[in-house]
Amino acid sequence: MDAFHSPRPARRPDSGLDGRGVTAVLGPTNTGKTFLAIERMVAHSSGVIGLPLRLLAREVYSRVVERVGVGAVALITGEEKIKPPNARYQVCTVEAMPRETKAAFVAIDEVQLAADLERGHIFTDRILYTRGTAETLLLGSSTMRGVLERMLPGIQCVTRPRLSQLLYAGSKKITRLPRRSALVAFSAEEVYAIAELIRRQRGGAAVVLGALSPRTRNAQVELYQNGEVDFLVATDAIGMGLNLDVDHVAFAQDWKYDGFQYRQLTPPEFGQIAGRAGRHVRDGTFGVTGRVDPMPQELVEHLESHTFQPVRVVQWRSRKLDFASIDALKRSLDVLPPSEELARALPSVDQRALDFLSRDEGVAKWAKDARSVELLWEACKLPDYRRIAPAQHAEIIASIYADLVRRGTVAEDYMASQVRRADSTEGDIDTLSQRIAEIRTWTYISHRPGWLADPTHWQENTKAIEDRLSDALHERLTKRFVDRRTSVLMKRLRENAFMEAEIGGDGTVLVEGHLVGELQGFRFTPDVKSDGPDAKAVRAAAQKALAGEYDKRAERFFNAPNGDLAMGSDGLLRWLGSPVASLTAGEDPLKPRIVILADDQLAGPARDRVAQRAERFVTYQVSTVLKPLVDLQSAEGVEGAAKGIAYRLYENFGLLQRRDVAEEVRSLDQEARAALRRLGVRFGAYHIFLPALVKPAPANLMTLLWGIANDGRDRPGFGEVTQLLATGRTSVKPDASFDPVFYGLAGYRVLGSRAVRIDILERLADLIRPALAWTPGSSKRPDGAYNGREFIVTPAMMSILGATAGDMDEILKGLGYRSQAIEQREVEAAIASQDEAASAAARAKAAGSAAAATEPVDAAPMDAALIEPATATDGGEDVVSEAAEDVASDAAVNESDATPSAENEPATADATVAEPSGNDEDEAPASDASEAVVDEVGVEATGEDAGSAPVDEPSAESETAASQGEATPVEAASAEAKPEEPPKLVLLWRPHRGENRGRPAGRAGTRPQGRGRGGAGAETGEAVAAPEARSGERRNDRPQRGGAAPVRADAEGRPRSGGKGGERDRRDGSSRGEAGSREERFSHGRGGKGGKPHTTHERDAAGSGGERRVEKPRAIDPDSPFAKLAALKDKLGK
Repeated sequence: MDAFHSPRPARRPDSGLDGRGVTAVLGPTNTGKTFLAIERMVAHSSGVIGLPLRLLAREVYSRVVERVGVGAVALITGEEKIKPPNARYQVCTVEAMPRETKAAFVAIDEVQLAADLERGHIFTDRILYTRGTAETLLLGSSTMRGVLERMLPGIQCVTRPRLSQLLYAGSKKITRLPRRSALVAFSAEEVYAIAELIRRQRGGAAVVLGALSPRTRNAQVELYQNGEVDFLVATDAIGMGLNLDVDHVAFAQDWKYDGFQYRQLTPPEFGQIAGRAGRHVRDGTFGVTGRVDPMPQELVEHLESHTFQPVRVVQWRSRKLDFASIDALKRSLDVLPPSEELARALPSVDQRALDFLSRDEGVAKWAKDARSVELLWEACKLPDYRRIAPAQHAEIIASIYADLVRRGTVAEDYMASQVRRADSTEGDIDTLSQRIAEIRTWTYISHRPGWLADPTHWQENTKAIEDRLSDALHERLTKRFVDRRTSVLMKRLRENAFMEAEIGGDGTVLVEGHLVGELQGFRFTPDVKSDGPDAKAVRAAAQKALAGEYDKRAERFFNAPNGDLAMGSDGLLRWLGSPVASLTAGEDPLKPRIVILADDQLAGPARDRVAQRAERFVTYQVSTVLKPLVDLQSAEGVEGAAKGIAYRLYENFGLLQRRDVAEEVRSLDQEARAALRRLGVRFGAYHIFLPALVKPAPANLMTLLWGIANDGRDRPGFGEVTQLLATGRTSVKPDASFDPVFYGLAGYRVLGSRAVRIDILERLADLIRPALAWTPGSSKRPDGAYNGREFIVTPAMMSILGATAGDMDEILKGLGYRSQAIEQREVEAAIASQDEAASAAARAKAAGSAAAATEPVDAAPMDAALIEPATATDGGEDVVSEAAEDVASDAAVNESDATPSAENEPATADATVAEPSGNDEDEAPASDASEAVVDEVGVEATGEDAGSAPVDEPSAESETAASQGEATPVEAASAEAKPEEPPKLVLLWRPHRGENRGRPAGRAGTRPQGRGRGGAGAETGEAVAAPEARSGERRNDRPQRGGAAPVRADAEGRPRSGGKGGERDRRDGSSRGEAGSREERFSHGRGGKGGKPHTTHERDAAGSGGERRVEKPRAIDPDSPFAKLAALKDKLGK
């Protein structure tokens, strides 16, 4: 500081600097100095008191008004003037104090600021020259005693002790500071950061900055004083006489920028701020935060004892100014101080502005006389509220001065444009603070006498704008740094007061009018905006307010109707949309465990009642939606094997592939089947299932229960396949990423490129059955029939499945059917021949209808043969299998079930091909062994096929016809065909013969015993040879077709019949085991449960070792229905 001292003579001040009649009341903070000054002023007839801050001036003004009335007190600051006509007392900032006064009493507060580098010369001027006619009080720190006594000889100094004790509390984290603490930092950025941290951790803080307007600062201080927040974050502005209810002061920084440099706080500055802790007789503490090093012991002792180094010099600037010219004014400002206690002040804002403007030629031209120079000096006193660059500030002064010189007042348009720029409440905290600083500049101008043509208008206008900006800034600060909800709740919790809770219809919980979270069911969820200690306070307040709500809700839930509850696909039980329980795996998939979702406050009998109601609802849902499945568990009236099937159905959620329980089904008598049907079971060609479960609601519930029992809710496809069922689609393209088990749960079976509903597959069986049961020439050919052993895919079949021709190939292969390719013209010729024969038979039947009516006993076998769902094929009973017996017995008691109708789905072209599966053994189209694999063209020929059709592959048929010495139409057509035009082929489908291997192959009374390996038929090879012979016999018996059918050959021209049939049966005909896994019901049919059939090539190789045998005609069994049909035809022919 000595660097700024100028050489001065060693002489005492002149006689004008006399201290007689002046009293200095000195002491630390909280000694009641300001209160004493107010008491002394109102005791006089008039008085003036100067204060360091506009905010403090407002506070003292309010106190004086309370004592003497609003009409007796004036408030005068640079930006605000309240001047009643008869005001006897003036409360001013030090800068606004009148230079000359006749008031009886004068007081100057915080006189230690005379040492401040920026404002010190103003305080020094008032100390030296402002006097009351009756009494003058100087209030400040004890450090000023020596310099005052030297400057003002005869001054009376009075020391006042502190009313409370001030103690050092050490270092504490910001989040652990006690309530009613003030945190001090020295930059706006640091203040904001600390306030934000406190808001998150402790509910909020008030903010006090020197840049805030008095209105904003008062509003922020009010937040702290009335207890809405327990923390105050401020700059050193709180050290200037603000009376705050602070118990602890924590320094978050100990360095500051003083306008020239960053430096550490001096001990007196520490003391001035720390002294704000403690009010009246209540002790206070001070310390530092974790961001600042602990205070040295020596500094602590100074602060606790209030002993500091005395002030040796104060700032001074001459008050005797020469306005003769700008240069004369500048020289008068640089006059040396008259004593050694005074130091010439550094150039302040006004002096720097004057230096800048003195170099402006326009300003120099206008400032020619004393009056214009004095006016320039008055303009230079414009405060720099915005803290902008000196050059910018000087430009504003130059504009104002130019108007004052040329017009006498500031231009209204210029004033309006500048004020309008600040009149906006939009923006963030920094933007609003900048606008407040800007409007304060124009507020100051509006209060300068003679500067405006209509000062009252602009005073009101600028004050209104400043008030709006101040309110907006206060709102932004509060919104950012104060969580009113947490503050109020924590306060109420500390007071242990009753808190009123309000629960909205959507579950929102309001406590004391503040949103604290949601009560969903029996669980409270704090507001998502709450975190850290904030969340703890919110939860604690909510739990206290909702203490009785849980029991009330439990009672309402116990009496709630079923319509208010629902089970979701996520396994949650919801009450009016709120989750109250979760379903978990139990011992029985249809009886899941129930876990109540509730807070700990729901306990005892209330929790038990909630659990009882939840369990009752789940049981009701399962027993209602899945009633057919639940009934199977008890299976009343079902015994023996039927009860086992019922149990298997229950385990597999109501769906079994028939081949998996073939043995059990064959062992059922009609009573057992009827008992199962009464329980809703349907015996289909391919499946045994419960049709009532192939609906969206049961499928959804079964999928959920299976997912819970098998921890499958996270598997791909969960809950999505059942949506397809709800649309009524009969078949869909399966998603390869989905778990196939979900298709089965929804009632679909994946077959190649389509997933088809199981009831639709049974309808497909109903369309195939007549085609396979038909005997050529016996009646009108059914749709799709070919020769009684093979069928052709019809549009009706594709329509009900919603499949294309390519899809049908995959579906039929998956169901166990096998195909062979025949030229289209051969098929058409054969069909035409069959239709002609059927027409001839119909005409003959019409001619002999009278004779037929007299012989009902003979007609019955024919009708039975025609309507039998699984009659013998054209090749003999060896290809019928035991499934024909089961279906025949079912047909005899009219057991066939109606399949539910369903909407058809358009065919999908881009289907993927799955590996075909084997099929059922109890219907004619079905079979008993595991799946068979066929080549890409679907051709499979064995010895059983020798008499299946009059047409076959051209090469094989031509070779066979040549061996018999006669030509065929197919051979002639093949010779005429052009090689470059491949013939059009038609696929003929038949049940897979491998499915029937090992079964009795002979007619009634002559079936070989044993199944699979070790059977008598397998040992002698009759399982292969006999079908061929019988096939030839039957073809010779037909009246419309004579001669033996040509023997079909393989691709190399070798006959496909004969050979090592027994070995092949022993190789392929293995027995099946029982289904062992619940998930097998949902499989694609891959890897069936028996020996895997061999390929066509293997079968051909097995049968190529022997020569083709020429079968001799064989007599028809008189007990056969075909014998009776032939007899009837003979009679009709006669």
